[in-house]
Parts: sequence; structure tokens; C-alpha cells
Amino acid sequence: MRRRSPAGPDPDRLLLTRARRVIALQTAGAITVSLLVLGVLALVVVIHSQNAAATTLLRQTAASADDVRDPPPDVWVFVQSAAGVLTATEDAPGGLPDRAALDRVRAGRASVTTRIAGREGGYLALTRWRGTRVVQVVMSRHEQHDERERLLGALAAGELVGLLIALCSAALLARRATAPLADALARQRRFVADASHELRTPLTQLHTRAQLLQRDLRTGADVAEVTSDVDHLVTGTRHLGEVVEDLLLSSQLSRRDDAGEPVDLGAVAADVIANQAGRAGAQEVELVLRTAAGETSPVVGHRAALRRVLTALVDNALSHTPAGGHVSVELGTSGAVVTVVVRDDGTGFDPADAERLFARFARGSHGDHRRFGLGLALAREVVTGHGGTIEASGRPGRGAVFTIRLPAAAGRDRS
Repeated sequence: MRRRSPAGPDPDRLLLTRARRVIALQTAGAITVSLLVLGVLALVVVIHSQNAAATTLLRQTAASADDVRDPPPDVWVFVQSAAGVLTATEDAPGGLPDRAALDRVRAGRASVTTRIAGREGGYLALTRWRGTRVVQVVMSRHEQHDERERLLGALAAGELVGLLIALCSAALLARRATAPLADALARQRRFVADASHELRTPLTQLHTRAQLLQRDLRTGADVAEVTSDVDHLVTGTRHLGEVVEDLLLSSQLSRRDDAGEPVDLGAVAADVIANQAGRAGAQEVELVLRTAAGETSPVVGHRAALRRVLTALVDNALSHTPAGGHVSVELGTSGAVVTVVVRDDGTGFDPADAERLFARFARGSHGDHRRFGLGLALAREVVTGHGGTIEASGRPGRGAVFTIRLPAAAGRDRS
């Protein structure tokens, strides 16, 4: 029994392959058509030049030929006297002269230019009066014909080589052009998968707490047990709300304009500390705000986004600080830069994870299976969007320090 493949072709890969193929073919087609147009133009110019040169040579020869001797190479002269006697250049090809053209000129035409069939390229003839005689100058066009054949061969070879180069170049350009699309699709799929995983945990906890609360209510459990379950349920909804808030902020960052309003980071930090004080007290962790007396820390930006940054940093510090630990938020201004330092003496992290902390849903390294979620990643995006920087430092068991530097409002106004 044949085993069936567990999954069909990757739709994203098929989409990218189709897009690359279309881009490559369109680009190669455009280049090929451009080369073809240039070749046709070159051929037209050459043919026009050949015709002009041939006409000039015939006219000059007809005007200066006193007899049929010593004409230019591949040119023959025929002279018909008034009595109808015809003299010709020696070794003239068979089938010449063009007697119909001679008769037409003798019948009253001033001059006649005709094309005579013959060997490759044929002949071009100019018949005209010169005094009392009719002169016909015939020129072989086989050299011009050979030149056009060589040009056509060169153009055909150039077109083939150009087509191959165009296909290779177009394939390379198509791959480079679709690389951002491939990266965006990969990021989208990873984000959806990780976001689903991030939401699954609080949703599962909420469902479990709701079931416990339902059981307690049906069995008439003590008020203390019901209250505990309700408290856990409230905490779970808070965590779920934070994840949803992070996801919404993530989707809005790319559409957020650069305009903002003056924001006092000191006031924002004080608000965050006040909101987290209950949690810190429950965990028996000291949470303090340190600012210089009488000093303000104004920046230009979006208050809600900056508040989310400080909330994420304080939440991260409280999550990794055991009972009896300390978390501090320190604000200061140095010239045109406002500095915010969130410091804790908790579990810390491996220095190798200093940058990985700011990757979306990144995992710890060296056996650390913790997921860092969206909060720190969004913190960096927000800080960077405000023209600042954020750095992390720490050691396992020695706490962590997050340092934010933002342009002060006055300094930013001067830029």
C-alpha cells in the first residue's frame, strides 16, 4: 500500500515560484524586445546608408564617365549613341544593360533608376541623358547584400546571447525582488503560529479556572476557595489582555505616523509604578521610582506606546524577581537625552540572550526554554520609532538592567 504524503505542496512556495517565473519571463521578454528593436533599427540604418551610398556612386559615375573604360569596381557603364550604337564595359555580366530603361529615357525621361534581378543582391541601374548620348551605369549589390547578411547573422547571434543573458539576469532579479516577499510570508506564518501559541496558554488557563469556579459554585465551596478562583481568573484575563494589547500595538506600529506630543516620562513611569504596586506587594518585591528632585523628563512621542514600553519592562522585571527582591525605575536627563533604567536583582539571563530578548517570541539559549513573548520586541520597535535605543545587560542570578535612551523634547525640536 502506497503511503500518501502527509502534506501537499507549500502554497507560499508555489506562490513565490509563480511570482518569480512571471517576473523573470516579463523581464526577459522586455529585454529581448528591446534588443530586437535595436537590431531592427540598426538594420534599417545600414540599408538606408547602403542605398544612399549606391545612389551617390551611380550619379557621380554617370556624371563623370566620358567612356565605358575603367569604371569603379563592380560598376559597368553602357553608352548608347544618338544613332543607337551601344558600347559597354568589358566583362559586363549577362543580361545587361537594362534596355527597357534605355528606351524609356530615349522616349523622353530625364533619368530612370531601376533594380535588375541577378546574382546575390542583384543590380542597381541609373539611366540618364548625357549630351546626345544615353548613359546607363549599373552597380552590383552583392557586397552590400553580403554585408547585410553578416549584419543579420551578428544580430541573430546577439539576440540569442542577449536572450540567454536576459533569462539569467531576469531569474536573478526575480529572486532578489521576491526575497522580501518570501521573508514577509515566512515572518507572517511564524508570527501567526507564535501568536496562536502565546494566546493558547492564557486561554487554557482561563478555561481551567472557569471550570474550577463552575465546580466550586455547584458544590457550594467555601467563599475563600471561590474568591481564590476568581482572583486567578482576573489575573488570567489581565495576562490575556496584555497579549492582545501587544498584538494590536504590533499591527499599528507600521501605520503610526511620526508626529507626537510632549510626554513626561516621569509621570508615565509613576503611573506604571502605581499600577504595578499591588502585584509587587503580593510578590513581596520592592518596586521604587527614582528621579532627580524637581527634574522632568519630557520627550516627544505617543504616551500610550511609551507607557506600554515601561509596563513591559517592569512586568518583565517582576516576573523574574523572587520574593524579597528589588525592582527600580530610574530616570535622568543628560543634555538632549532622557535615560530610563529598569533594574532588578532577580534571576537575570545569559549574556548571549541580550539581543535575543528583543526578538519576537524568541526562546532562550543554552537549555533555557523560556519564551520572551512580544513585550520586549515591541518595546524596541516603539523606542526605535521614537528615535531612541534600548539595551539589555545581565548575568544569571545577578539580575537584569534595561536602559532606554530617548531624545529629549527640546533637543528633538531643534533637530
